[in-house]
Amino acid sequence: MKISSFILLIGLILLLTYFSVTAQEPVEITMPQGERVKVEIWIENLEIPWSLIFISDERALVSERPGRIRLIKKGVLQKDPYAVIDVAHTGEGGLMGLARHPDFSEKPYIYVMHTYRKGSSLLNRIIRLRDFGSYGKFDKVILDNIPGAKFHNGGRIAFGPDKMLYITTGEIYEADLAQNLNSLAGKILRITPEGEIPDDNPFKGSPIYSYGHRNPQGISWHPETGDLFSSEHGPSGEYLRFGNDEINIIKKGGNYGWPIIIGKKNKTPYIDPIVLWEKTTPPSGITFYKREKISHLQGDLFVATLKSQSLIRIKLQKTEKGFKVTRIERWFENRYGRIRDVIEGPDGYLYFLTNNRDGRGKPKQGDDKIYRILPKN
Repeated sequence: MKISSFILLIGLILLLTYFSVTAQEPVEITMPQGERVKVEIWIENLEIPWSLIFISDERALVSERPGRIRLIKKGVLQKDPYAVIDVAHTGEGGLMGLARHPDFSEKPYIYVMHTYRKGSSLLNRIIRLRDFGSYGKFDKVILDNIPGAKFHNGGRIAFGPDKMLYITTGEIYEADLAQNLNSLAGKILRITPEGEIPDDNPFKGSPIYSYGHRNPQGISWHPETGDLFSSEHGPSGEYLRFGNDEINIIKKGGNYGWPIIIGKKNKTPYIDPIVLWEKTTPPSGITFYKREKISHLQGDLFVATLKSQSLIRIKLQKTEKGFKVTRIERWFENRYGRIRDVIEGPDGYLYFLTNNRDGRGKPKQGDDKIYRILPKN
């Protein structure tokens, strides 16, 4: 074989190898209008809403970061707050995640995560309210002394298929805490509805379920497999790195690398993200769409994003080794502003809420709002 032919053959092999590798990462597609859907305003004139939950077909609750929980009844925002929580509203701290007890009809409890001051320190905790229809009343503290700060508090809470409460916590801008199993910062925690530590948690006597997280703000379970997915903010200047925002599949006892690993390194024992955005996206609330009202979205993961001001749709395929991302779509870019949370309602439609009044956005008239996504006729 002539040298020129040999070089050409090697070049062809390298080119094919390049495309076979890069093909594993799906191209992200921008879809300004979404795919075959329409959007309507559901609720407006909120102040920095953070978490939305439905507690019945007719009632929903939304947290406002300054310390109010608002009641939405039959699609109407009620004038009087459902509850007012004494919070430390500073920076990213304040009133954050909400969750409903998995057996709500028998145990009508609402769980709340918030920041508070203790002397000169900031902390986070989970409290529980008892539902009385038009208002909620404090019941008990479920978990206390979670490290808090002006930034990186995590804040998302949700009950899993196992009826355990999962809690995302940030590393409060002290990166090394994420690897410290004696600290609750930079973790995903798992406790019982009464605040006890489950016997099958990975670290005996600890609420820690996974660690090595920077600032996780979304959790949702795959509707078929029950796998836990989480969103996480990447660095914003630490170690001279930016972006590298993530979607992770959370494994019991797993170490997700921060601050040792940034991005994908395929290095044991750290777990790489299934989706990595090199450009700053920060993903917040996430949800799998399960219903049939918008049938072509069934089984897809939706991600609320902040700086990129988009709702992201991720299509996944189950494989023998786990999951493969087959398509990523960026919806409504720069149309509605900063998006903090997205959930599926009992009516089978998707709801997302904006955070344009949080000091980092550009509020428009009526902000902040909750929007509803419906199928386009």
